[in-house]
Amino acid sequence: MKEMEKKQKTKISEKDLEEFRIKISFFQHERLIHLLVTLFFALFALIFLALGMVSYIFLPIFAILLIFLICYIYHYFFLENRVQYLYKIYDEMAKKVEE
Repeated sequence: MKEMEKKQKTKISEKDLEEFRIKISFFQHERLIHLLVTLFFALFALIFLALGMVSYIFLPIFAILLIFLICYIYHYFFLENRVQYLYKIYDEMAKKVEE
């Protein structure tokens, strides 16, 4: 990503733009996978919370899942912000190609 930021300041070709689109699509794919994993962790955490209300033996599992869920949410927002940043760089690069 640093190389694209450096390249953004120089002359940009259509090939560079296409390469950047491919990198953005990789980020989008990773973001989708992490969203699905986050949703499943949330679902399992809720299930174990409900089971924990029945029997206290499930509460430690809920606590572990909750810790993982918080980490996944943090990571997902990092990915989301990074993809938005890549869109911004892509738009700036596309303007330079048009000029």
